[in-house]
Amino acid sequence: MSRELVIDSLAFARETGSLQGELPVAGLVRSLDLLADTAGCLTYRLDGRLGATGRSQICLQVDGVLSLRCQRCLEGVEYPLVIRSVLEFVGNEDDLTQDEIEDDSRDYLVEDKELDVVALIEDEIILSLPSAPRHESCAVPEAGQGSAEASPFSALTGLKGKVQ
Repeated sequence: MSRELVIDSLAFARETGSLQGELPVAGLVRSLDLLADTAGCLTYRLDGRLGATGRSQICLQVDGVLSLRCQRCLEGVEYPLVIRSVLEFVGNEDDLTQDEIEDDSRDYLVEDKELDVVALIEDEIILSLPSAPRHESCAVPEAGQGSAEASPFSALTGLKGKVQ
């Protein structure tokens, strides 16, 4: 993305800030290798709040459709993207209890006075993508299409069975 979008994570949450907009798919620089097409935009919404534990949180929503590269046929496969994440801020990772680490309902981030929102959104997108996207059914590309060359070992076939 051409412009950088930076927030102070704690101030944003304390002030119950809200941020929304569109993010061009072509701006997802770290994800380009996974995409078959970079057309279109994703919509996002970021809301700050204080959680039940008193820690600052950000609720992130991202919606849209990505065209991922099918791992069978290498063509585009539409992937509906629906992300709903609650990210809770901690002073450092040592502040987390074992129960919090094992809790899958939210994720933790270290507080940041200069949190790059676009990078955060792209991180969440990458984490949500399937490891091997593919169509329900598609034709596998034929290997070695074209004229079949003779095997370099075909000359040895004539020697098989001859004893000297």
